[in-house]
Amino acid sequence: MKVELENIRPEEIERKSFEIIRSELGDKKLIPGTEPVVMRCIHTSADFEYADSLCFSDGVIDKALNAIKNGACIVTDTQMAKAGINKRALAKFGGEVYCFMSDPDVAETAKNNGTTRAQASMDKACSLDRKLIFAIGNAPTALVRLYELISEDRIHPVMIIGVPVGFVNVTASKELIMETAVPYIVARGRKGGSNIAACIVNALLYMLDGSR
Repeated sequence: MKVELENIRPEEIERKSFEIIRSELGDKKLIPGTEPVVMRCIHTSADFEYADSLCFSDGVIDKALNAIKNGACIVTDTQMAKAGINKRALAKFGGEVYCFMSDPDVAETAKNNGTTRAQASMDKACSLDRKLIFAIGNAPTALVRLYELISEDRIHPVMIIGVPVGFVNVTASKELIMETAVPYIVARGRKGGSNIAACIVNALLYMLDGSR
């Protein structure tokens, strides 16, 4: 069976993809200023439901961009999300990406306390003396722990990207984050993932440096 492929240069694939997304969105109204984030989530997943499921707290885009410009760092709950974030673009503003999930002390703390590593990694993030954006794409327990730490006044994130994927406690954990006063981008429902967490961070970075 012969497959006919569209003749398009590699550097044009992303541009063409975004043209298709815009066309298929049609008259769909997105919150002004959030379009680059929504579009990149759809581009990453080929899932147009993100046009409806992504929730943005008031002014979160401007707050996130300002935080990044002032050296905010990213804390993720997976090495996959860390790998997917454009660290070179973030470094231009003095930021770094952290993931503590594989750290021996996190594993030991989780074992001793009978918690998940994701929960223990959020506790470790409390020791960072930096402005922090959390990009959670896998573990709802990370969001639950963040909610507890925020409630206890032990951590003060500048923003939370809450997009874990799955079936157990996922939806509820996202709703908890939306109850806090912390600026957020949340994908309501079951969908999300480390790739979505990374692409949201990248969308913000590309809005700042104009590289995409």
